[in-house]
Amino acid sequence: MSAIIENKSGEHDSGRRNFLKGSAALVGGLIISFYLPVKGGRALAAEGAAPQVYPPNAFIRISPDGVVTVIVNKSEMGQGVYTSLPMLIAEELEADWNTIRVESAPVGAIYNHTGFGMQITGGSSSIPSSWEQLRRVGATARVMLVQAAAQQWGVPVSECRAENGVVKHSGGKSLGYGELAAAAAQLPMPENVPLKDAKDFKIIGTSVKRIDTPEKINGSALFGLDVYLPNMLTVLIARSPVFGGKVKSFDAKDAMQVKGVEGVYLVPTGVAVAASGFWPAKTARDLLRIEWDEGPDAALSTAKMRADYLDLAKTPGLVARKEGDPAAALAKNANSMVVAEYEVPYLAHATMEPLNVVVDLKADACTIWCGTQSQTMDHAAAVKITGLKPEQVKIHTTYLGGGFGRRGNPRSDFMTDAVQAAKVIGKPIKVVWTREDDTQGGNYRPMWVDRIAVAVGKDGKPAAWQHTIVGQSITADTPFEAFMVKDGIDVTSVEGAATLPYAIPNLQVDLHSPKNSVPVQWWRSVGHSHTAFIVETMMDELAHMAGQDPVQYRLALLQKAPRHAGVLKLAAEKAGWGKTKLPAGHAYGVAVHESFNSYAAEIAEVSLEDGRIRVHKVVCAVDCGMVVNPDGVRQQVESAVVYGLSAALQGQITLERGRAQQSNFLDYPPLRLSRMPQVEVYTVPSNEAPTGIGEPGTPPIAPAVANAVFALTGKRLRKMPFDLEKLA
Repeated sequence: MSAIIENKSGEHDSGRRNFLKGSAALVGGLIISFYLPVKGGRALAAEGAAPQVYPPNAFIRISPDGVVTVIVNKSEMGQGVYTSLPMLIAEELEADWNTIRVESAPVGAIYNHTGFGMQITGGSSSIPSSWEQLRRVGATARVMLVQAAAQQWGVPVSECRAENGVVKHSGGKSLGYGELAAAAAQLPMPENVPLKDAKDFKIIGTSVKRIDTPEKINGSALFGLDVYLPNMLTVLIARSPVFGGKVKSFDAKDAMQVKGVEGVYLVPTGVAVAASGFWPAKTARDLLRIEWDEGPDAALSTAKMRADYLDLAKTPGLVARKEGDPAAALAKNANSMVVAEYEVPYLAHATMEPLNVVVDLKADACTIWCGTQSQTMDHAAAVKITGLKPEQVKIHTTYLGGGFGRRGNPRSDFMTDAVQAAKVIGKPIKVVWTREDDTQGGNYRPMWVDRIAVAVGKDGKPAAWQHTIVGQSITADTPFEAFMVKDGIDVTSVEGAATLPYAIPNLQVDLHSPKNSVPVQWWRSVGHSHTAFIVETMMDELAHMAGQDPVQYRLALLQKAPRHAGVLKLAAEKAGWGKTKLPAGHAYGVAVHESFNSYAAEIAEVSLEDGRIRVHKVVCAVDCGMVVNPDGVRQQVESAVVYGLSAALQGQITLERGRAQQSNFLDYPPLRLSRMPQVEVYTVPSNEAPTGIGEPGTPPIAPAVANAVFALTGKRLRKMPFDLEKLA
């Protein structure tokens, strides 16, 4: 269902009540807001990034009709934050879940991520960053409502309690939250309100149905592609087929003959076609005759890059972690040394909803509708391009049809692209990227080549481990470089390798970060998406060399990593590892990995069918601390498994003559439903604070499958996507 957005004042609105206007209109409503530092996670914000003066916006609004509106400052891209985050507030508020409504937050410092210091969704951090913050919002509101009721009745607060959206008095009187909101709003905000003990939770820990499901089923959910403004033009941009290329000249004569085309414009990123709809714009763009200055990278190829990377991997890089004397230990155990090289390709994000941005740029205001993961950076980019004041630029965050990191671009590429086009065209526009535009437009997960040399002791355990990583930095030359690149080492390049949990006395992890013109950025599970594959397949190789069970071999090296061991034991138990008799031609493979402060072990049941890998079942055990919504955890892990499998079995972007060779789902295919394995998800009971779950299920699946293939064939897969004809 499309949404035509217009109101009587001539301003455009997203269909949801504009929060800033709505809060002013709700006379007597209760507004609560907080900013708290997050514990753990990557710290990106500079000191003092927390707002010192809170603006009149908030995370929660209780209106006189009893409706509790939660303003969610994280982007909903399928991961369920429009349900899980309101659960935190509702729990402490003692709200009636049926009264909970959700709105997307506007851009503002009050909505900054508590750890990153900016408004952003990523790093599997939505729940961890909001865990204390939003619970305290709910608890404070509850205390104020109870105080308001006690004052109205003239009774001690101790005789009153809140329950299911109502304040009750021990004498039998009761008032709904809507009836108390106006009075509660007049009270001073209490400080340091105690939070519930976990044993008293009523909502947290239960499988709550997602708030956004009904509108996604009936078509009323507003995605960026659903936004239509009066007199809006649809814009497609012809961009250079080679990264860094520029327009030398263009001929738009044939394009202008297409019915519905209103103009063709030179814009900073290429040539823009503006038309009455998508198909006229697409048809006309295909008719453009453009001469490109392709620049120095017209000869760029992944084959050449791979050869260069392999050479680099044989030389020492910048040291990310060193323990003991690995060089001496390797020399001492040269007769028992194992050396292996690994390759993983560039990967596209392949979101279901293509990138799109709606921009209504006027002389004194700019209003934007976009499914973005990084509101602060995109807002700053729009402000810079338009030359307007920050308060004159508004971003409405719509639902995102998948993100996986792509919609959190550190260079704000698609936002910049759209606002620049709006400035040139001078009318309300919707810039749409076709799937081909995005698949061939860069911003990929980097290509990596790794080399590991391991010396094995007489006990079969690794005596020395040297791991050299070669690949582009995703944070270099971005606003994140200052926080995430230390002494030349991008932490996202070595995560999962430099954080190796296994007890190895002599260990070194080093890094080469070659630069080229291919734009790269984070992809679901970031560096862990490649390091887990390399580490866990090598660990499996060592176990088999030692003649030991792969699970028991790992456990012996995880004596000081109890949470790794915990998920590994749980997965093995639930899969019946070593006990279940599998069908003929089937085998198990196992992997365990920590990412985003969560732990995941996966066991894959695999067979070979007509020369193809078939994954029948995946048993996953996760330790993500306290679980807020068990259904949400299960859905996220299932999603992470299929995403990782798609990459492991068939995902790759290759470059020839500077051009990406893949274009759409026909040659960059996701895993089809007919190939989807059964997935079982188990969680380790925990009283620890919640940690990330959106990404940790992705890293272990590739090595688990590769290890199962070894169990079937006796040969190793060291390159992704997996090719059975190139077994080591």
